[in-house]
Amino acid sequence: MSKADEIFVSNVQEILTRGTTDVSAKVRPHWADGTPAYTTKLFGVVNRYNLAEEFPVITLRRTAFKSAVDELLWIWQKKSNDISQLHSHIWDSWADESGTIGKAYGYQMGVKHHYAEGDFDQVDRVLYDLKNNPYSRRIITNLYVHADLHEMNLYPCAYSVTFNVSDGKLNALLNQRSNDMAVANNWNVVQYAVLVHMLAQVSGLQVGELVHVIADAHIYDRHVQQVKRMICGTQHPAPRFVINKQITDFYKFTVDDFALEGYEYEPFAEKFEVAI
Repeated sequence: MSKADEIFVSNVQEILTRGTTDVSAKVRPHWADGTPAYTTKLFGVVNRYNLAEEFPVITLRRTAFKSAVDELLWIWQKKSNDISQLHSHIWDSWADESGTIGKAYGYQMGVKHHYAEGDFDQVDRVLYDLKNNPYSRRIITNLYVHADLHEMNLYPCAYSVTFNVSDGKLNALLNQRSNDMAVANNWNVVQYAVLVHMLAQVSGLQVGELVHVIADAHIYDRHVQQVKRMICGTQHPAPRFVINKQITDFYKFTVDDFALEGYEYEPFAEKFEVAI
């Protein structure tokens, strides 16, 4: 069975048995019909995925691998906030009349900053350091820029990554302020697992661990019964992750340079409504 399945089931069970509810609070998220979207949640969930052992995709239902990678490249490679450059519609609810999500996500990745070595945006600084200062403890990206929050259509959820090289292996710690476990948990895990593989390959490193730190891990009220049904499904072995080994330039990767071979998953067809 997939280690990602084991971790996901453990998280869900712990949230449902030990979590607290915000049903009596005034909450910002709501459903499309205007009803408040309440949650059951846990604070401070930490999950570890050894990327050298297997690729962390769940099999209890299908994770849309290509769409997840497409969004990752939109943020980290295109450094875009324009939803027309995405091939999915996951950001449609947060787009403004100009078709952007404001100064969020990819926009922040593309802002240049001045360093002693020159001017870099956040992605290029990571690439530079992994090649020139791989054992630095300062290889960090941050999307939670307070000066620009008022111009973001949604505050970043997965907002910071700390990269660390140990014994020739690239590790990453992903900080996430908020995680909708049913809709987005494995989507985010898959994205940042792919990112570690990409950065390791172009930097001449091996992959190590992805550590996922979630401040507020929650299950929405309308998802509870669906999630309970989902985690009762059969768990399958993890698929084999395939990456185009010929790519040595981070910006040359495309969605078609990644695949999951032998990805078997449960035919769980229930749709999870997305809280806005």
